[in-house]
Amino acid sequence: MKTIPIATGLGLRREFAFELTEAMPENIAFYEVAPENWMKMGGKWGRLFRAMTERFPFIFHGLSLSVGGFAPLDTRFIAELKSFLQQHQALLYSEHLSYCGDDGLLYDLLPIPFTEEAVHHAAARIRQTQDLLDRRIAIENVSYYAAPGKEMEEIDFLNAVLEEADCLLLLDVNNIYVNSVNHGYDALAFLQAIPGERIAYAHIAGHYVEAADFLVDTHGATIIDPVWMLLQKAYELFGVFPTLLERDFNIPPLPELLKEAGTIHTLQQQAGKSHATV
Repeated sequence: MKTIPIATGLGLRREFAFELTEAMPENIAFYEVAPENWMKMGGKWGRLFRAMTERFPFIFHGLSLSVGGFAPLDTRFIAELKSFLQQHQALLYSEHLSYCGDDGLLYDLLPIPFTEEAVHHAAARIRQTQDLLDRRIAIENVSYYAAPGKEMEEIDFLNAVLEEADCLLLLDVNNIYVNSVNHGYDALAFLQAIPGERIAYAHIAGHYVEAADFLVDTHGATIIDPVWMLLQKAYELFGVFPTLLERDFNIPPLPELLKEAGTIHTLQQQAGKSHATV
């Protein structure tokens, strides 16, 4: 299976998809989509998507697996997903370390209790998913606004799940920063405790400032300097890894979006040169 380019990626959104295909940017090496948004897509959008996956590497980032949920895993969906991943030669499938409903789906990321029981529960469901898909998946550290039933720290919970499930990590840099502000912990210390060997790729995005001590992970704003600095520090700690720009709301004109993605490319080049001279 092909690996993700150690370069810059962009979340593909329909708002700019056709414009993007008219002049594909050189600095974007791979793309990411939510499979739930494209699996049933036909017509011009289906044709566009197929044309893009034939030309460029793609990652599929799920929204509805509900790793921490109690309803049985939707094996029919996973079977359809497996076929979709194969059809489009997906480099990787990733999901969130959260749950999104029980009898129904909310398409929202709800917090899993940081407990030993929840570690075993989530890890077992990740292993089952990997068995059904016949591939390792990556799990994302998520933003959360409450920690019900907390018995362990977020970083310990994350690392325990990664270890027990033997899965990869989708490192969301903005989520670390958002959580560090909302829950009062040291973002750098959290980053340093990450198992770098499990990082498959990273997300970076913007957030909304509700108050000085309350940030909301919206993917709807430009990335701020402390988040860029945290990404730069991650490269220093773990080496350069594939990094993707997420933007889901308040999407700016494509040139502005590509300029922000260009900052990722610049940081990767700088970090690569720094490691080469050590």
